[in-house]
Amino acid sequence: MIRKILLAVSGLGHAEEMMKTLKEMPSILSAKVTVLHVVPPQSTAAAMTDKWEEGGKILANAIQSLNLDPSRVSSILRQGDPKDVVCQVAEEMDADLIIMGSRGLKRLQSILANSVSQYVFQLSSRPMLLVKDDIYVKRIKRIMVASDNSEASTNCLKIALFLLQGVEGGQLILSHINTDLCGKLSGITDIKPERNSVLGNAVAEAEKQNIPVRCVTSSGKPGEEICRLAEELNVDLLLLGSPDRRPSIAKKFVDLDRLIGASLSDYVRVNAPCPVLLARTVG
Repeated sequence: MIRKILLAVSGLGHAEEMMKTLKEMPSILSAKVTVLHVVPPQSTAAAMTDKWEEGGKILANAIQSLNLDPSRVSSILRQGDPKDVVCQVAEEMDADLIIMGSRGLKRLQSILANSVSQYVFQLSSRPMLLVKDDIYVKRIKRIMVASDNSEASTNCLKIALFLLQGVEGGQLILSHINTDLCGKLSGITDIKPERNSVLGNAVAEAEKQNIPVRCVTSSGKPGEEICRLAEELNVDLLLLGSPDRRPSIAKKFVDLDRLIGASLSDYVRVNAPCPVLLARTVG
């Protein structure tokens, strides 16, 4: 399911650490990785030359640190606006997953600081794995999926099951947040879902693949509760479905109104205590 990975590197090493952790998972062993570094335009030719040389070194260091099979890794050094180039390369290579570092900026800060990861998230329909600067990347064994009735959530489940294939000691955690109590908080409760419910079907699919699964529920504000569950359950990777937030008329332009507005995925990507994989609908 994840055969082509686009790894966008900036020289800080966060995305590289995530890739090194992923490559330990049996399901990712055969994936091909394209390492991308984008050199932004400079005001003078001399400055451009310096940046180009620096970019080449960043790429070389990243590939060396990853220690991947040479037949399964390639590199791209390209000039342009980073957020546009990442989206372009993802389309060119038909990437199944984009991995990027993130400063964890809030929505308005992201706009003012011209956040690359936030803009790519807005403009790309491909799954994105974001790694904040202050996150410690752990070996992935416990994957939590924030479950609801959406197609994007179903896509997250498929990705989680794919990643957990062959992982010794792996566990899928399915979480459901009850928002019917007017924001009233509750503790974490293990549940056994009904057979034909959304969670019940997810449990059945996990059991078919011999993947241990745990279902939990709590009450409160969804974003806050998802992050709290991830922390208390010591989750290594969080998967969250995100609706298509791109403008319906001009999908090449960022929807600033929605970018500034409240969003569950925005809250979680900023506040989650672990790396976050955001996925939209399939296709």
